Amino acid sequence: MSAEHESFWDSNNFAVITDRTKPAMKWTINELAKRGKTVYTVDLSGKPAEGALQDVSELPDGIQGAVIGVTKMQPADVVEALAGKGINNIWIHWMTETPEVQEKCSQYQMECLTGRCPMMYLGGSISIHGIHRNIAKFVGKY
Repeated sequence: MSAEHESFWDSNNFAVITDRTKPAMKWTINELAKRGKTVYTVDLSGKPAEGALQDVSELPDGIQGAVIGVTKMQPADVVEALAGKGINNIWIHWMTETPEVQEKCSQYQMECLTGRCPMMYLGGSISIHGIHRNIAKFVGKY
């Protein structure tokens, strides 16, 4: 499964959907931008950051992957909105996946990765994320 998680980041553009309850979403946005990826942030917090979109419907066509990290609303609702935009490659931040998310991904025939923090795959080797990655590899959870 780690190959799927690693290859997810090969896309050129991403939507990151956040409600600002998961700090890793900000780090994900920053790391993707550092790698030269085009990143569209959808901030559902009610107090969106400057330059962020406020609704999934505002995303342009052609988005190749989306990362969802929300806790103030049902992630399955975001999955449904992404399906409406034709986005079918989705990463659900760990500890936010629900049976409803899996059901929606299956219903819309989406690729849906769950159970992992994006930064475990995006973080540098000398960082808390690199340490997390090494521990996960050691215990067979990568």
